[in-house]
Amino acid sequence: MAEGFPGKKQSHAVVIGAGWAGWGAAKALCEAGVRVTLMDGMADPTGSQPLTTPSGKPFEAGTRGFWKDYPNINALTAELGLGSIFTEFTTSAFWSPEGLEATAPVFGDAPLWPSPLGQVAATINNFKRLPVADRLSIAGLLYAMLDLNRSDAVYRSYDSIDALTLFRQLRISDRMIDDFLRPTLLVGLFKPPEELSAAVTMELLYYYALAHQDSFDVRWIRSKSIAEQLIAPLSERLQEQHQLEVLGGTLATRLNVSPETQAIRSVGTRSVTTGSTGLIEDVDAVVLAVSAKGMGALMAQSPQCGALAPELVRAATLGSIDVVSIRLWLDRTVPVADPANVFSRFSALRGAGATFFMLDQLQRESEQALWGDQPPQGSVIASDFYNASAIAELSDQEIVDCLMQDLLPIAQPAFRGARVVDQEVRRYPGSVSLFSPGSFSKRPPMETSLASVVCAGDWVRMGEKEHGAKGLCQERAYVCGLEAGNSLLRRGIVRGADLPRTLQHSVIPIRADEPQVVLGRALNKLVMDPLEAFGIQWPWLAS
Repeated sequence: MAEGFPGKKQSHAVVIGAGWAGWGAAKALCEAGVRVTLMDGMADPTGSQPLTTPSGKPFEAGTRGFWKDYPNINALTAELGLGSIFTEFTTSAFWSPEGLEATAPVFGDAPLWPSPLGQVAATINNFKRLPVADRLSIAGLLYAMLDLNRSDAVYRSYDSIDALTLFRQLRISDRMIDDFLRPTLLVGLFKPPEELSAAVTMELLYYYALAHQDSFDVRWIRSKSIAEQLIAPLSERLQEQHQLEVLGGTLATRLNVSPETQAIRSVGTRSVTTGSTGLIEDVDAVVLAVSAKGMGALMAQSPQCGALAPELVRAATLGSIDVVSIRLWLDRTVPVADPANVFSRFSALRGAGATFFMLDQLQRESEQALWGDQPPQGSVIASDFYNASAIAELSDQEIVDCLMQDLLPIAQPAFRGARVVDQEVRRYPGSVSLFSPGSFSKRPPMETSLASVVCAGDWVRMGEKEHGAKGLCQERAYVCGLEAGNSLLRRGIVRGADLPRTLQHSVIPIRADEPQVVLGRALNKLVMDPLEAFGIQWPWLAS
């Protein structure tokens, strides 16, 4: 081990999981002088060898957007000197069997009005079928969103009920629920409202639709993939400048606890390809940047760790959601008005939410790369199905046929005349977190009962370090990783060898909510706290 200042030994931290949270933790710890080993079951977590199809064309698991309020990811791109890797903010469209239901504009291009009036004004002509009365029925939800974070107890009360129950208690119309809220949640939190925590649902809506007029504005990677554009340059810097060790194709199988110190002393490993086992020793801290599914597999083989940190065992009981990702290469270009699209209410979806993206529009400047440097022939489509257990049971060809025959022609009839020249279908069982009613108390805390073990990810409870929506969010996952690393540094669990003092990674807060939103929350608290002391609650919480 490297030696730095007298009497100081360089600590060794193991980061398990190479998503946004894992890379955030690795960055914070590496830059503080800590020796870091990052491991993941992916063959190449560094992004230097991107996923490809058997024919050599690029593939990405899920199409993820970058919203307006992603300050730390934006700062990362600037720090790495990446230049303009994102598209402009784009519009999106919602489709049903009847045709176009609504379009989401670029809210920042509309006249700026106080939220939510600005959102209403910007979309007044964008709903094609939903009557005004149904749209207005959502007004009651604004009161609930202002009430949500009044106290921890209130938040947990909302968490205890499902979103559909809340919607109906607030008298939101069935048509508003079925035509807009349900499809939005199926592609935002990946489950229908009857299976989702009302609290997490409102966090999502508050963060993206209420706090600012333009919070829903979204952009995309303009070429290649997130792994190639963001993760690869970050991993290269951390490996070259901070000696980060990356173990791809490697699963963590067991956390071994020292009986003397009750700290993690080593991490058991297994190769995905060969099945061979190994041991990472001299471990001072562990960052668990894993999903509920990964947590379950790890805790099942780590009984001592589970006994000392039962919250990790509880976290492993949370549900997860299946995802299916598809990419299609067509023999002709099909014009579609909006590059990002959502499907809703189709029987062919089998209960799933679905999106499709016109990659040939979003990545027009690098069209040839979409074809694996082969001559481009036509449109390239990325489609993702969420809550996709039933879809995943279909054959690859049945899934492609569903898209080409039942779904895409509704958005553009010209798809019926197009031929698929190449296709790729991949299934990701249990790959994203399920935020079911009552799940908040089961979600893992960032700091655990074992001082040397921290958790990171968008499903982790961050306590005083909360950032953004308490749900699925790339920004939140990345920041949680940074803060998990900072926690180990701040508490002296790990230390670097080459710096005179331990430096924590900076975190940029989300911009302040608009003044009228802040005022609304304050007035609600002023009124409801005294009333609650006398047993009076909002009717939707009292029932």
